[in-house]
Amino acid sequence: MIKFVGAFDTVKSLPNTQFPEYAFIGRSNVGKSSLINAVVGACVARTSNTPGRTQTLNLFNVDDRAMIVDLPGYGYARISREDALRWLHRLEEYLINRRQLRRLFVLIDSRIGARDSDLDLMDFCDKNGISYQVVYTKRDKRVREKSQLEIDHAQHPAMVPEILETSAEKKTGIEPIRVLIGIK
Repeated sequence: MIKFVGAFDTVKSLPNTQFPEYAFIGRSNVGKSSLINAVVGACVARTSNTPGRTQTLNLFNVDDRAMIVDLPGYGYARISREDALRWLHRLEEYLINRRQLRRLFVLIDSRIGARDSDLDLMDFCDKNGISYQVVYTKRDKRVREKSQLEIDHAQHPAMVPEILETSAEKKTGIEPIRVLIGIK
């Protein structure tokens, strides 16, 4: 059973649980909430066509065995510079200090490919020893960008070598994430 634990404005306000956490992050409008819903098999994360809707750290309890964390997106959401810096500070604080974090899923829109903001996040994780896995979303859609950067694992020491390819709409590529989290 999946249940919403809460939406938290600060890392300090997060509940201190013994459950491992699996966090999802990506550029605004990457399909993060849709992927979370596909992984858990229920509509628990709020989806929107408007980028930047997720503005808090949203926690979901998975069968009292694990937590899924829906982190605010980054990129082109229309927010003030002050809010963007506040979100960045909160994200860095979460990633560096949250002992429960077992895996960070860095979502990249497969139609667009990795952008500078994605690579900046990956570099931050590499420098701080934060394990992450790249997940391409929207694999059922047509590629828009002609020259996409290939992500080279050799350049990213904290990255899990396997890059996952998913489609929340077609429900493909979801099972490896479910297995890792322990969702039956």
